[in-house]
Amino acid sequence: MKTLLCSLMLMSFFMFSRAQEKEIPLYPAGVPNSKPTPATFIEKNDKGWLTMVSTPTITPFLPEKGMANGTAIIIFPGGGYAGLAIDKEGYNIAKAFNKFGVTAFVVKNRLPSDDIMIDKTIGPLQDAEQAVLMVRKNALAWGLNPAKIGIIGFSAGGHLASTEGTHFDKVLIDNPEHISLRPDFMLLLYPVISFGPMAHVGSRENLIGKTPSADLIDLYSNEKQVTANTPPTFIVHAEDDDVVPVQNTLMFYAALLKANVKAEMHIFQTGGHGFGLNNPRNKGKWIDWCKDWMDASGLL
Repeated sequence: MKTLLCSLMLMSFFMFSRAQEKEIPLYPAGVPNSKPTPATFIEKNDKGWLTMVSTPTITPFLPEKGMANGTAIIIFPGGGYAGLAIDKEGYNIAKAFNKFGVTAFVVKNRLPSDDIMIDKTIGPLQDAEQAVLMVRKNALAWGLNPAKIGIIGFSAGGHLASTEGTHFDKVLIDNPEHISLRPDFMLLLYPVISFGPMAHVGSRENLIGKTPSADLIDLYSNEKQVTANTPPTFIVHAEDDDVVPVQNTLMFYAALLKANVKAEMHIFQTGGHGFGLNNPRNKGKWIDWCKDWMDASGLL
């Protein structure tokens, strides 16, 4: 009865979301690995910057009628695992993918915190896995091809995306039907990849603490987790990024090559960090390069 009720709730959300973008709970039956949220832990939205996220959601953005090609992209905004740049690296990105027929989903994932999680090191990854599970499981309701579901992440959202893209066999959520949690492709923008010497220290400390073990550092240094089964990957970074060193992307690309994973990398000479959809210091449009890569990969 509980399963039927959850299914009916989801279907009502799907029907409503066709009329307009509407947040859908990632876990209609209850959030795993969670503690009761303190009364002082209140989500805030300051000009498209979310903090104190404890209730994860997913928001669908559908292409105009007749444009959808069955491909989906699940979006993880960045923010150092301390906040989410939900407009710049979420909603704006979704609308850009809609323009060439890709159905987009913006994830508002939990931010790691001992106040709301039993184990904060796995909370964001649980939400990423749940997002892939929800989209793939309900692909028919959204008119999607379940074999063309990808992910994109920015900065720390790129760390979350690359974690999902390399740790998908470590199932941390309820998945009784054993639906594949492997993304079919992965897009990474100025991503945090390594938790070693080239780490963005804030992202590392927020996720795994100030004194993590060497094993935990290695586990979440995703250049060390690439295998032949890692999804095909498209990566963009700026050489002059002074927040997340470009070596993060270079190391991950090298690992993909070593594992014979199809990949494409673009390095802007200038652009800094966090430019979102458009690099103000360069006329090149990564979204156009991404579209061409997806087309060449049979995704459009």
